[in-house]
Amino acid sequence: MKIGYARVSTKDQNLEMQIEALGRNGCTKIFQETKSAVKERPELEKMLEHTREGDVVVVWKLDRLGRSLKHLIDMVSGFRDKGVEFISLNDRIDTTTVQGRLTFNIFASFAEFERELIRE
Repeated sequence: MKIGYARVSTKDQNLEMQIEALGRNGCTKIFQETKSAVKERPELEKMLEHTREGDVVVVWKLDRLGRSLKHLIDMVSGFRDKGVEFISLNDRIDTTTVQGRLTFNIFASFAEFERELIRE
């Protein structure tokens, strides 16, 4: 099952564009959030509880899901541990493909490198 997650930061912003794109890409369930990424996100928590092995989480853009690159990598790694794949439509990342996994792993390597530099 393809599960969508759409988020805007304020109530003044509109989710419609994201919801339409997720629907066009086969999402049968879409969790909608109107909260800043730094606060609690109850719809994200519901989505995480809802996902099962074989599902695919789809977002319109990477920044709709993660607060930072590290947070995003941790989330997608958690998906992988559950047997859940990930697609970011605008960033053209699709972990159901070899190229998508490579792209995401490159991002993860850069984030790890950044953390190690900071630690030094």
